[in-house]
Amino acid sequence: MEKTTLKVSGMTCGHCEKAVKTALMGVDGVASVIVSLSEGTAEVEYDGSKAEVGRMKSAVEDQGYDVE
Repeated sequence: MEKTTLKVSGMTCGHCEKAVKTALMGVDGVASVIVSLSEGTAEVEYDGSKAEVGRMKSAVEDQGYDVE
């Protein structure tokens, strides 16, 4: 398993946290997600043979948030 931390901007509430987590968990190969509203981050543990960081970023951006 690999890990990455995405910087997510635009989250303002608990619903935002849930939306980001749900979007990331929907990416094939993602095993776990911890979203921190206060830090503006999403820590993702994933199977590198299935999931790509680019797909994770797109999933979050599709929910209306910016990702670095």
